Amino acid sequence: MKKKVLVPVAQGTEEMEAITIIDVLRRAGATVIIASVDKLHIKASGGIEFKADRLIIDCMEDSFDLIVLPGGIPGAQNLRDSKELEILLKRQAAQQKFYGAICASPALVLHHHGLVTPGKVTCHPGFVDLIDKGNIVEQNVVIDNNCITSRGAGTACDFALTLVELLYSREKKKQVAQGLALVID
Repeated sequence: MKKKVLVPVAQGTEEMEAITIIDVLRRAGATVIIASVDKLHIKASGGIEFKADRLIIDCMEDSFDLIVLPGGIPGAQNLRDSKELEILLKRQAAQQKFYGAICASPALVLHHHGLVTPGKVTCHPGFVDLIDKGNIVEQNVVIDNNCITSRGAGTACDFALTLVELLYSREKKKQVAQGLALVID
């Protein structure tokens, strides 16, 4: 069954995180929609430019199996400030569907909107002070019910493969990892 995934992006999004998530999920067979909270043409935090599929405002009536946020500065701050994205994330959580974030976004977006506490979460080490201390888990990927978080660009592939396993199966995760020439347990 085809899964539908929303990857919101913004000016200053961390490109390695965004592209890794998008690529791995598409390799698994998911329909991935890249939606910008501001302009279709994105200049990422490292200067790479790419184009979103559509604007987030055009996604308000859609339903997603997963909404997953890349990080980056000021990308995570721009995601945080999007009222449309806040509505989508809160609806996703209320419907007990998967949502996740990596790098600064667990702290700056999910925590800001009350979507990680109470619960276990990880994020980029530079942002852990923004989250209640009892909630932080120092692992590359943390799953807490329907919320999945990860630390940063260096954990993006592991994060994306975990999302594949949650959406599809462990077997699909292994298949995609083998296609990437990765060995997983």
